[in-house]
Amino acid sequence: MLMFQQLPSVYLHQQPVDFRKSINGLAIIVEQQLSQQVSDGSVFVFCNKGRDKLKILYWDSTGFALWYKRLE
Repeated sequence: MLMFQQLPSVYLHQQPVDFRKSINGLAIIVEQQLSQQVSDGSVFVFCNKGRDKLKILYWDSTGFALWYKRLE
């Protein structure tokens, strides 16, 4: 199974976000602060205040995917 049919645009939100936010909260940040459409197939990357965790939000044709990565 291929994850992406073509390479998506990747947007990094520069300010730390509250990691209690889930899909809906992060989607609001994308639309209001980044002025992007969350459903255009782009990948949106968010980090926490300590910069040791990432959340990655992606929309495919069936719904949202939210990945969480703890950096060591």
